[in-house]
Amino acid sequence: MPVALSILDLAPIAPGRTARDSFAASVELARAAERTGYERVWYAEHHSMPTIASSATSLVIGHVAEHTETIRLGAGGIMLPNHSPLVIAEQFGTLESLFPGRIDLGLGRAPGTDRQTMRAIRRDATSSDTFPQDVLELQGYLRGKSLIEGVQAVPTADTEVPLYLLGSSLFGAQLAASLGLPYAFASHFAPDALHEAIAVYREQFRPSEQVPEPYVIAGVNVFAAEDPADAEAQRRIAFRNRSRAFIARGPVGREYTDDEIDEFLASPAGDQLNSMARYTAVGGPEDVRAFLESFAAATGADELITVHYTEEVPDRIASVELTAKAMGIG
Repeated sequence: MPVALSILDLAPIAPGRTARDSFAASVELARAAERTGYERVWYAEHHSMPTIASSATSLVIGHVAEHTETIRLGAGGIMLPNHSPLVIAEQFGTLESLFPGRIDLGLGRAPGTDRQTMRAIRRDATSSDTFPQDVLELQGYLRGKSLIEGVQAVPTADTEVPLYLLGSSLFGAQLAASLGLPYAFASHFAPDALHEAIAVYREQFRPSEQVPEPYVIAGVNVFAAEDPADAEAQRRIAFRNRSRAFIARGPVGREYTDDEIDEFLASPAGDQLNSMARYTAVGGPEDVRAFLESFAAATGADELITVHYTEEVPDRIASVELTAKAMGIG
């Protein structure tokens, strides 16, 4: 059987476009994923980032679910330290009640933003200290078995919302293993501890009610096009946009030219950004298939969650479709 494929939709707001354009593109992307055999589409919680539209993650999931029929949709992830477990249980219990059997809830420990924005969310740096306890509290609400006497999440869906732990370190791997939850590693942008974390997770895994065996999802970037030169051109544009967003975080500065961005990426200062995206498949269908098969074999992942973040939506849809066909799921 081919490795399962899913999609992480970054809900990008391309230069000159609006958040409304981004939501329309997310619907189109999810429909493409649905008709070509992907397992799920996830959306990540980010705040105060002008190029990402998925800050209200549960609302984006509900919107896309209204415009699709069968594909699973979820958070990859909700940054739980930003929220009360009860409120997240209410949101995802509502989603599961409206779209039964289609909702996932991935949970992360990072704030998904910078310290100043974290304070604006009314959280502080110690909020993540109780993450393990918060996961258990949330799980109790979703199962209708609250750990807090006299408190329940309403609605509680008839079918349980499955939890996934997200991470890029050994902490997340160990916690997912101890709780018997699937583990999704953010190797599409934080690849350094990938192999060690997966090994720790598998070694320490304890079977649970949700999953009897370890289940690993690994992130990987994909730029697929019929012409490999087109795929490489799309990658360059996407990496430039990502670099601009990285440089511009904080006070708004001047706009950098393509030549300046390319110079930055070729410098020692740009090495870190390039290294973050080391797991990136670029090229025609056969190139992408070879990379993804090698990546899946090296990690032993049960599922690959692919990130297609070309600037133009038709190119993004084509990348999704070509990857599905190349990997034998479409």
